Amino acid sequence: MSRLEWTVLVYRVPSEPASKRVAVWRDLKKLGALYLQQCVCILPRLADLPEALVQVTRKIDGMGGESLLLDVPRLSSEDERRIIASFRELRNKEYAEIVEECETKFVKEIEFERFRENYTFEEAEEIQQDLEKIRRWYDTVKARDWFDAEGSIEVLAWVDRCAAMFGQFELDVYHRVGGEPSDGGGLNRKTSSAPLSGAIDEPGDKAQPGS
Repeated sequence: MSRLEWTVLVYRVPSEPASKRVAVWRDLKKLGALYLQQCVCILPRLADLPEALVQVTRKIDGMGGESLLLDVPRLSSEDERRIIASFRELRNKEYAEIVEECETKFVKEIEFERFRENYTFEEAEEIQQDLEKIRRWYDTVKARDWFDAEGSIEVLAWVDRCAAMFGQFELDVYHRVGGEPSDGGGLNRKTSSAPLSGAIDEPGDKAQPGS
């Protein structure tokens, strides 16, 4: 990987109301920023990130706060290595939350519905929506995973597993309730096997403002 340019944001937002600080923190987390300390974060100068940071500073100014953007043309090799490692660790934590969602919610939901024999079209639709939510959540994290954190591989394996479980549950619903799917392959086979795409606000973001 060639050497990168970076941007450091230093900001201050009035402590009250707290919702202002949370709003800025959330915007920066969505961008994928790495906090170096409270109210100081860093991002690589890639794609539209510089302009996105400018938008955040305008928001801070509108709240009565202060901000300073510092362009860093180059870090030392050791500092860049440590910063990139920290970004990968941050993304891996987010990937781990997706895995937890798959393992402790999605899988157990299907197991529970099988236990109570709730083989209905409505339940299959609900589970399919949960699967698509996981897919979009993955896409959101992957879009800011500029340094290819290894946790992505485990998430993809879990998404495949969840998709297979849903596919079998959907097939069982079809056999139980009867009827012929429009595409001959399930209630909505095309959607359930669609490529990972789109983005939403991911659930499970457990970090604290300024972390």
